[in-house]
Amino acid sequence: MVRFLGINIPDDKNIKIALTYIYGIGQSLSEELLKEAGINFEKKAKDLTSKELNTIKELLEKKQITIEGDLRREVRDNIKRLININSYRGLRHIRRLPARGQRTKTNSRTVRGNVRKTVGSGKRKAPTPT
Repeated sequence: MVRFLGINIPDDKNIKIALTYIYGIGQSLSEELLKEAGINFEKKAKDLTSKELNTIKELLEKKQITIEGDLRREVRDNIKRLININSYRGLRHIRRLPARGQRTKTNSRTVRGNVRKTVGSGKRKAPTPT
């Protein structure tokens, strides 16, 4: 495994995909970085030279892209702020429910703790008449 910015990147994947293993870098940003660095998308991560890795690192620093620990901290702080000001989204985070308007009647079962392995198995049984 190639170690880049403290993260293990898989050797056998194309560098375009391997860079997405870094939290905060998606495919579009990965493509953009590789275009600017002049690196072929199909190149495997293990075939990169240290010069190419340094070029990617410098581009990340130059564009001031927040990744990994800093980004995770920023997201966590944003959620804490929402919780502290008692906003609707903060309350949804406290209850571990979707915060962006998704429906919860049929979706988000696992979040609500109603996991159904097969259809009808999670439903409550009808009360038996006495």
